[in-house]
Amino acid sequence: MSRRVVITGMGWITPLGQDIEGVWKCLLAGKSGVAPTAIFDARTFPTQFAAEVKGFDLRSFLGPRYEKHKTCSRNAGFALAAAEMAWRAAGLDGQPDVARDMIGVYLGGGEGPIDFDHFVAAAIAGWDPTRRELDTLRWAEIARERLTAVKEFEQDPNCAACHIACRFDAQGPNFNTLTACAASTQALGEAATLIRRGDADVMISGGAHSMIHPLGVTGFNRLTALSKRNDSCASASRPFDRTRDGFVLGEGAGILILEEHECAKRRGARLLAEILGYGSTADAFRVTDMHEDGRGAAAAMQGALDAAGVKPHEIDYISAHGTGTEENDKIETRAIKKVFGEHAKKVPISSVKSMLGHLIAGAGAVELITCVLAIRDGMIPPTINYKEPDPNCDLDYVPNQARRAKVRTCLSNSFGFGGQNDTLIVRACE
Repeated sequence: MSRRVVITGMGWITPLGQDIEGVWKCLLAGKSGVAPTAIFDARTFPTQFAAEVKGFDLRSFLGPRYEKHKTCSRNAGFALAAAEMAWRAAGLDGQPDVARDMIGVYLGGGEGPIDFDHFVAAAIAGWDPTRRELDTLRWAEIARERLTAVKEFEQDPNCAACHIACRFDAQGPNFNTLTACAASTQALGEAATLIRRGDADVMISGGAHSMIHPLGVTGFNRLTALSKRNDSCASASRPFDRTRDGFVLGEGAGILILEEHECAKRRGARLLAEILGYGSTADAFRVTDMHEDGRGAAAAMQGALDAAGVKPHEIDYISAHGTGTEENDKIETRAIKKVFGEHAKKVPISSVKSMLGHLIAGAGAVELITCVLAIRDGMIPPTINYKEPDPNCDLDYVPNQARRAKVRTCLSNSFGFGGQNDTLIVRACE
């Protein structure tokens, strides 16, 4: 018999705050974390706003342990802080009665921000205008002077998982996946699988990312994926609204402690929810587009339902991927209809990206936390900035106001560039 997997701790670092209850209160109040970009000077960019984490201080989370991790990148710092929060909430601080080689880490961790100023300085110095090409030897000479080994190392996507393993002496399985916007949902699903098959008793899992830097914003602008509502940035993220024009780039981290059910019970842990099912598929279509019929998204949802042994009518709430791009929202709606049939019209759906922006690799984990809180409090967070219905998006998106409801079972979607689709189902613990 497959082992059961429960959630015993949660932590997040978000554009709306850095504690579970405070951020949850903001989400239920429909507050926006979007503002003009402050991390770098974005005045010449088509998109000049983002959902940034404000006032972050890793030292305040780690205390004396900060010295060991003080060189970590911005996104790894977010992950460490969220993991610290989740670990304590799970009651694992001190000397937990769990073998260290049965504690693992599985993150959807994005790459660390590039050392942009120094990298560009080397590129400019190495440019040969006569030959109109880069003099690589000159570039290497300047780069060696300006770039630092630690910052270059911290760009590797696996670094956040390494920092977390060191902090918590997690000697079990250690993985990182970077399947774009689906990464942390995939990490959580696969972490649960490791526990089910007996490879670990505890997994520190979730994701973190920060792409609010010149290269990140340039790339998404070139893809025409970002909203350009510079004059009204707080209302720019408009999932499922007819006037949506792209997503808002966010940053942050969400970390959950997953634990084998009997292990958690033995040590008297508080059981927050149970992970029942996980579905993962690929569209196998285009790198930047979902299949127009939503075949991959529908298959991931159906796979999660089948794995959980749950029927569509048993789902009380869907946390949508809901980016606010024209294609994503239309196709996700189509996929939900395909899987849920008549129940699609009855199940409430919302996207917290309307408030938090899109945390890319960290998005799915943060959104799964909102599902657990919805189960706990019987409250569904809204999709804010929803003003004009779209005929292609005709379901119940919980517009603008949080809603009280009986929530026992939730489905959470994440879909990533490259055609990756991942879905998780969580239920209240019995």
